[in-house]
Amino acid sequence: MPRLFTGLEVPTDIATELNLLQGGVWGARWIEPQDYHITLRFIGDIEERLAREIRMSFESVEARPFTIQLKGVGAFGGNDPHTIYAGVAGSAEIRRLQASLERHCQMLGLPPEGRKFTPHVTLARLRSPNIANVQEFLARQNLFISRPFEVNHFVLFSSRPSRGGGPYGVVDAYELRGVAV
Repeated sequence: MPRLFTGLEVPTDIATELNLLQGGVWGARWIEPQDYHITLRFIGDIEERLAREIRMSFESVEARPFTIQLKGVGAFGGNDPHTIYAGVAGSAEIRRLQASLERHCQMLGLPPEGRKFTPHVTLARLRSPNIANVQEFLARQNLFISRPFEVNHFVLFSSRPSRGGGPYGVVDAYELRGVAV
């Protein structure tokens, strides 16, 4: 039973930049650079038959290539942060692609994604962090900005069923072509 999700790969040079941000936060489990990605739709643990249907369905996704940029850092979890991330600068195209993948998943019977889509790259998972360290990290790295990069495909990833998921494997890659849906 595979655990699947869709996402965008982060170019190697940008992954190296993100990797250089690591450090200074007690209780952080930093993500390996080869596992950096932008999740578009978490699918979860599914049967092989449904996995095949999803793979076939994604072949018909129509979206144009687009450019995005990583910008700033933040933390999910409010006063009890659990994740440090790099944000994605505003992009209507990434939201349209995510909405299209969400529609495909729901047409195949998957329940709607319960969380609001916030495009980001997870940098670290936190366990009992020192809040002051987290705040210092965010203040120190908040001006991070990557070069713009072209998104010309999305990926169906597999992960192992564990906390944090990685390492991730590419199941399929789908070229972006045609008109946006």
